Amino acid sequence: MDGIKGNRFAVLGRAGMDLFADPIGVKSEDASTFHADLGGSSANICAGLVKLGSEASLITSVSDDAIGRFCLNRLRHYGVDTSYIRVLGGEYRMSLAVYESRIDDFQNVIYRNGAVDFQVTKEDMDRVDYSSFSAIISAGTVFASEPSRSATFRAFENARSAGLPIIFDIDYRPYSWPSAEVAAEVLSRAGEASNLIVGNDEEFGFMAGGIEKGFAKAQELAKKPGRIVIYKMGEKGAVTFVDGQELRTGIYPVTAVKPNGAGDSFMAGLLASIAAGHDLKDAVMRGSACASIVVSHPGCAPAMPTTSELDAFLASHPGPTT
Repeated sequence: MDGIKGNRFAVLGRAGMDLFADPIGVKSEDASTFHADLGGSSANICAGLVKLGSEASLITSVSDDAIGRFCLNRLRHYGVDTSYIRVLGGEYRMSLAVYESRIDDFQNVIYRNGAVDFQVTKEDMDRVDYSSFSAIISAGTVFASEPSRSATFRAFENARSAGLPIIFDIDYRPYSWPSAEVAAEVLSRAGEASNLIVGNDEEFGFMAGGIEKGFAKAQELAKKPGRIVIYKMGEKGAVTFVDGQELRTGIYPVTAVKPNGAGDSFMAGLLASIAAGHDLKDAVMRGSACASIVVSHPGCAPAMPTTSELDAFLASHPGPTT
């Protein structure tokens, strides 16, 4: 908690380009206009953190082409530090997500062939000045391939040596992994190395070998002294395991225009709220409010709220579910 309160985050993982269809409700195959902005789970978390008053640096690699430069420009637009991003030539490419602002029959087409963010190396991680940060955040996608997998475990070791807490968003994306068995083993290893773990019921269930076992898996991980585990259940809210307690929280119902981006916004809202002095349960609720804000607007990074927008939402909303 002290590291989170330091409010200076190193974030490991991908940036990418989002193309989302316009107007709201139109399907991608029927659209004639798309908006482009920053995407990628880790980049979204960075943008969300900075909008809420935190400092965030993204540690990744981007392609030496127009799309890579677009992503760098958008990261800087949102105030994210890009000094640890390596620009890589050759055939590796940025991630591209093409989606729409609709709930029924929602489509999100993600292109990850030759993903450049998987080319982060141990040397990249060793160049980071860990003393300039107070906590490190990783999304699970970075573990799906080499050399990124080994590089991220190196970053965990370096962070631990520097006394930084490790925050892990499970973020399981099956299409990125060679097999479910490899993913379960590697993500479980990452969870064991982390101080704060955030995931949904399906992700914990996947790590445990069945969705019905996910809750018990979260409980088991939370037994390590000082570790916090947040088990998200969609519309049913979340359970936070901390110091032998189970804190149950609801959600803020909204009219959603899309389902994606909620997890990234939750993480940003949670951490920025802890850093701002809110207690853990209140911080979880503020993270939940951030998730509701993002799903009720088009896009991901552009939909992340500022502190004033979050406070205005909480002041005007009738309140969370129980």
